[in-house]
Amino acid sequence: MSNKDKKTCGDVLDEWKEFFWNPRTREFMGRTGSSWALILLFYLVFYCFLTGLFALTMWVMLQTLDDYKPTYQDRLATPGMMIRPRSKTLEITYSMSNTETWDGYVNTLNEFLLPYNDSLQAANNEFCTPGKYFTQDDNSDVRNNPKRSCQFNRTLLEDCSGLEDQYYGYRNGQPCVLIKLNRVIGMKPGDGEAPFVTCTGKKYKVGKDTWKEDSDKIGPIAYFPPNGTFNLMYYPYYGKHAQVNYSQPLVAVKFLNVTMNTDINIECRIMARNIKVDNDRDKFAGRVSFLLRIDNI
Repeated sequence: MSNKDKKTCGDVLDEWKEFFWNPRTREFMGRTGSSWALILLFYLVFYCFLTGLFALTMWVMLQTLDDYKPTYQDRLATPGMMIRPRSKTLEITYSMSNTETWDGYVNTLNEFLLPYNDSLQAANNEFCTPGKYFTQDDNSDVRNNPKRSCQFNRTLLEDCSGLEDQYYGYRNGQPCVLIKLNRVIGMKPGDGEAPFVTCTGKKYKVGKDTWKEDSDKIGPIAYFPPNGTFNLMYYPYYGKHAQVNYSQPLVAVKFLNVTMNTDINIECRIMARNIKVDNDRDKFAGRVSFLLRIDNI
């Protein structure tokens, strides 16, 4: 290329200026005003159509939803269980002589049991007939909402209520552990017979083919309410929108004489006719395992 053919910076700048706006053809970036208008109109109509299609799809989907009950419920055959106080590792370990090691457990139980105070339960919930399901069906298309809930008074937990013993037994080495059954809408556990909780030593592997359990370390256990039952009157559960004041029933387990200064593996299970607890794939299906260790030295 000769020197005459080389473009100067001014020539390049003029070409860019002409690309952005050509006064002779009145084109902006290579297109006339009418061409730009047609493109913008196309994309406007296209995106309005997509927005309308998305809005219509969402509206149709929302018409299938119920504010009070899931339209499609992947109902668990076996509800899970959980304990309070709870840690991420499901371990309750403390030293009786060091209040800082168990003070957090006490505070957790105090906070958790506040909604179960008898005065609040009497103000918000109903006194129900024990021993039978508290069924509140809708009448055809007329909803029976909000649904009433039965009282679960804190005093039912007796020695583990925190009312007589504000330390829930942790100070003297007889700790209380609260157990709750996870909520499942419409479930009627027990098939007419009240389900109950039982706690034993958990089997764990100590060798290739050797298993061990800590039942001999647990000692006697007290259950509150008596026999560790979940009364039928707290079921079925209708959901948090339909049953606003629902109080989940609890069972308190008090360990009276555990072996000190050693790890104890404990498993608590729900015993009911229509609840299976032998699912190896789900360790929380109808059962919960935790480690308890109390040091007195």
